[in-house]
Amino acid sequence: MPWSYPSLAAELLTTAARVLDMGTGGGEIFEALLPSYRGRAIATEEWHVNAPVAARRLRRHGVDVVRCRSLVLPFRDDVFSVVLNRHEEMDSAEIARVLSPGGRLLTQQVGRDYWKELRRFFPTMQDFGDLFHRYQDELRSAGLTIGDARTHDTKVAYRGLGDIVFMLCVTPWTIPGFDPLGRDLQALLDLERGLSTEDGLVLTETYFHIGARKPA
Repeated sequence: MPWSYPSLAAELLTTAARVLDMGTGGGEIFEALLPSYRGRAIATEEWHVNAPVAARRLRRHGVDVVRCRSLVLPFRDDVFSVVLNRHEEMDSAEIARVLSPGGRLLTQQVGRDYWKELRRFFPTMQDFGDLFHRYQDELRSAGLTIGDARTHDTKVAYRGLGDIVFMLCVTPWTIPGFDPLGRDLQALLDLERGLSTEDGLVLTETYFHIGARKPA
């Protein structure tokens, strides 16, 4: 991608007194930002599998991990200088509420055209809509000012059908009720025949990022 999420996040942390990392996963990405950070940091994670992993990883950096949904944040108003959100659902009004005056948001998300080639084989594939523009509109409505906002498509080659099946199994929201050994088997075989190239199975991956600021 033409941007580096870790670099953008690290730049924001240089002057942040308090930072929130939403949906930290296992804490791997956030941990890499912390060695030079001297402020107060908190992370959230909803999934019961990831939350204890993140807690163990981030504890040595003095970071508490709060298990909660990201759409209702259990924090008081105007508390965080920076909110980071990498591939996590978000409510713009909640983010505006917990940001302190002058606070900054950085989010990176999966775009609508991610794996668009699969749609002709899986008509029930989830469509979250145009989040790139929707989030910008919602953030503005919540009183934030949009700074940098970019989207980018890239072609990615997967080695074989097994890689695609694995990814669909670990992201069950992509194709609701995905059943690779049952009703979806024929669609997978059709996909393999239809998308195979000398480089492998080539799919489009789309990402976007948005930077926003709460007025001082």
